[in-house]
Amino acid sequence: MDFLLPFVLGFIVAAPGILLPGLLNITAAKINLQKGRQRAIIFALGASATIFVQSYIAVSFAKFLNKRPDVIYLLQEVGLGIFIVLSIFFFFIAKKPKPKTDEEVEKLRNKSRFGEFFLGMLLSALNVLPIPFYVFASIALFRQGYFQFDDTSFIFFFVIGAVISSFLVFNLYISFFKRFEHKAEFFLRNINYFLGGITGLVAVITLIKMMRS
Repeated sequence: MDFLLPFVLGFIVAAPGILLPGLLNITAAKINLQKGRQRAIIFALGASATIFVQSYIAVSFAKFLNKRPDVIYLLQEVGLGIFIVLSIFFFFIAKKPKPKTDEEVEKLRNKSRFGEFFLGMLLSALNVLPIPFYVFASIALFRQGYFQFDDTSFIFFFVIGAVISSFLVFNLYISFFKRFEHKAEFFLRNINYFLGGITGLVAVITLIKMMRS
């Protein structure tokens, strides 16, 4: 049962960070409504694969990164820049989605599913902010005596817990929006503004954090 504590810790730590509406879970919901649940799940798997890499790197090097605030600050700067660019894209460049006919939807569903997987990986990779998040979370747990940096199996099961938690939250968004599919026309019509608002909000929060640090 040595795996239970790190797994539960990873599961609990990841949930609040991914539960709030964000670029990844809203995109998963959009894909579900436009292309079907299967493709949305594939997108979620791609995003979760990147989350595994990000969280494993963050936790494995947390001690080092905690002693290098300049590296953390650089990651925050990169994240800020990415989310500002994404906000501009969604608000001013991306075209407004048009309702698709049943025939068009069917064609989308018959296309290769690898696109959604790599899209999930790409969007998740653009979001570098989880790395500082997992660094700070693991350091805080270590100071309370709940985390073991010298135990590779502890780190592995912590990361697995975080990834499963993230994937379940993606599924929650996919199921929630599917349940209200008949009322989702407004959401789909304004999806770019929703995403732009989310990325803009994250950029503002990141900027405030950087100014305070």
